[in-house]
Parts: sequence; structure tokens; C-alpha cells
Amino acid sequence: MTVESTLPAPAPGTDQEQPPLAPGGVPLLGHAWNLLRDPLGFLPRLRDGGDIVRLRLGPKTAYAVCDPELLATLLKSPDFIVGGPLWDTMGVLLGKGVATSNGPLHRRQRRAIQPAFRMDKIHEYATVMEEEARAMAARWSDGQTVDIAAEVFRTATRIVARSVLQVESADERADRLSAALHTVFEGLYRRMILSFGPLYRLPSPANRRFGSALADLHRLVDEIVAERRASGSNPDDLLATLLDDRDENGETVNEQEVHDQVVSLVVAGAENVAKTLTWVFQLLAEHPEEERRLHTEVVSVTDGRPVAFGDVKELAYMRNLLTESMRIRPAVWILTRLAAVDTTLGGYRIPAGSDIVYSPLAMQRDPRAFTDHLAFDPDRWLPERAADVTPAAHAPFSVGNRKCPGDHFSMAELAVILGTVVSRWRLVPTPETDGSARIGITLQPRRALLRVEARD
Repeated sequence: MTVESTLPAPAPGTDQEQPPLAPGGVPLLGHAWNLLRDPLGFLPRLRDGGDIVRLRLGPKTAYAVCDPELLATLLKSPDFIVGGPLWDTMGVLLGKGVATSNGPLHRRQRRAIQPAFRMDKIHEYATVMEEEARAMAARWSDGQTVDIAAEVFRTATRIVARSVLQVESADERADRLSAALHTVFEGLYRRMILSFGPLYRLPSPANRRFGSALADLHRLVDEIVAERRASGSNPDDLLATLLDDRDENGETVNEQEVHDQVVSLVVAGAENVAKTLTWVFQLLAEHPEEERRLHTEVVSVTDGRPVAFGDVKELAYMRNLLTESMRIRPAVWILTRLAAVDTTLGGYRIPAGSDIVYSPLAMQRDPRAFTDHLAFDPDRWLPERAADVTPAAHAPFSVGNRKCPGDHFSMAELAVILGTVVSRWRLVPTPETDGSARIGITLQPRRALLRVEARD
């Protein structure tokens, strides 16, 4: 039995066999050189070649989608599944958890974790969010220079470990997870662009660091699962749900699937939230007027008491500022899909098995979708202005059946941490601060060393 495309074929005489080839390739490496040397400049320029262009990544051909509406079509079509260079590379980290699986397996895994992110459960997690945010802010002293990336990563890791998974020994494990994920994510991007397997088996220092960090990360997750099994406890949390999950035959899922699900949740809950917060604090340090506006709003809502989860719905300017931060400085900046069948997209034929590349960063900085597209402007998300934004141009939590199930959890966490810090501290750049982007699977400032100044 064959699966046919759900997208209409082009009208006779109107289709083109292949999209245009993007300019700038070099012998042997093709466009991989551009993606290694200057990806943040290269990807937005692709739109000049058309809504879809071809890329040569070494010996392989990939298709880059450059139009927001076309991307929305792709993300909602079953013709395209999670796969391609990014997810092939991420497989060594995520295995077959909910982030990388497809079809019936993905649907079952998503059903298993979705109840853990209902709004009533997020209310239960709020105490942990508040405690961890206040603990981080309390560690600092007036005039101290802090590595904000390390600080928020540790806090985000502790929040997901303590709330969703109810992990004991969160202090020590958060530090180990932070160190391991930092090393792993640095190595994954190069492996995605240059898929030369034998190269990464050489005993080079970089490969040894990557292998050691990856092994430690998986070992940590095994410890978390084993600790829960040995405890004999059965709290009403996500880890308990995963341990009791059943497959399509009614059998308890195997240990590897539980492991992969936990890895997926830790990575999403720690890495993406931490990178987003790092950019938010960097942007506020660069835009003191916006920082003052945010502080004024937080003080007016809380009247000087510590920020609580219940305040989040009243912080309208904060929501706009977070949305704008995720637009102009997204943590997730490059993603891929795989054509599951022979299909079409934008009037071009896409063969089954083709890799599809797209960049949320390029979409979210498209001048066709956003006025003053390179300006940091939280007010662009005021209702009267946001109505003019093409929805497909900015979907930080994706769309369709791949929409992040933890989107409300993440937004609540971002708001609680940000509000807690801003109410107590002003963060300003130091001579060591470098707000340029460090390229990896995710993006963060190259050196987010900020000085904290106590509020009067």
C-alpha cells in the first residue's frame, strides 16, 4: 500500500521540477560552508531567491522554505514529518521521545504527557517556579557580575526537575545537566551541517568532550528513573505517568522509551527556556528604557511584594516584551522536516525522502511581515498593531500537531523568573559582555556577563 500526497498537484504546465538553486555554494561543501561560516546572515538572504530554494549540503540536496504562509502549509501537512538533518543529529540526544517520533507513536506519547501541562497542573507547579526564581535572585549581591546564561539554565533545570518530574537531589543534578547539555549542544550543530560520520569517531579532544558529556547526560536520566523506581513512591506527576504508560498492545512501554521521553522533557524544559531568558536579559541590558517600563509595570502590579504566578495575567507589557524577545532573538533558529511521500510545495515537486530546512529566525525577521523588522519593539504586539502581523510569521511554539505541549508552562516560567529578577535587580552590560550570537543547535549570547545593581 502506498501513501499519496494530501497536497494538490500543480496545474498542468505550471509546475517546475525543481526550485532555483541558492547562490553562494562552494565545491564539495556546497552551501554547508555558508551555514558554518555565517548562518544568521545566509538564511535570511535565501528569501531573495524565492519562496523555496535548493541547498547543497555536501553530497545531499535540501529545500529551504522562505515564505511564512508556505511554511504554515508545510507544518500542517502530513506529507512532511519530523526528520531531516536536525532531527537525525538530535537523535543521539533525544532518541525516540515525543520531540522526534512520528505517526501513532508520537500521538500516543503526546497523549501521555499532555495532562501534565494542563492549566490546573501549572498552578501546582507555580510554587516551585516562585521558589527557584527567588532563590536565584537571592544568590546575587549588589555590583556582582553574573553569568546570566549559567544562572538561568540552572534555575530552569531545577524547575523542570522539581515540578514536572519531582526529582530529588535537584541541586547536584542540575549542575551536571547544565554542564553536559552545554557541551552536547555545541557539538550537535556541526554534526548537523557536516554529516561526515567517520570524522566524529576520531579521538579528537572535541569528540571526546562531546562523547563524555552525552554519556553523562544519559547516565543522569537513568539515575532519575532508577531513583523513582527504587523509592516505591507513586506521586501524581509526569514521571509516574511515563513509567505506567502502555503501548498499542497494552504492554508497559520499555525502559528506553521512558528514558527518551525524560530526556526530551528535560531538554525542552531547560535548554529552550534558559536560552530565551538569557536573550531577554541581554536585550533588557541593551535597552534600558524598555527595562524601566517593565520594572514600572511589575511594581504597579505587585505593590512591592514578591512576584507570584497569579500576577502573570496582569503583566501585559511583560507578555509583549517576551513575545518580541522570542521574535527577534529566538533560541530555536533552524529546524528541519522530511518529505514522507512524493509531494508538492509552492508549485514545486518535492521527492519523498527530501530534507526541508527552515529558519524561524529568518521568518521572524522578514521585512515583508514586520515593519522595522530588526528593531526591538515590544509595542508591536499591542492588539491594534499585532492584528497586522501574519500569524505564520511568528509561531515560537510551532503549530499543528507538533505545537509544544508545554507552551503555557514555559510562558508562566519565563514571566515568574523575569518578574522576580526585575523587581529586585537592574542588569547592565559589563566590558566583558558580548551580545553577539553564539551558534549552536540553539542560540544564546556569546558572553552574557551582566552586572546586577540593587533597586533603590
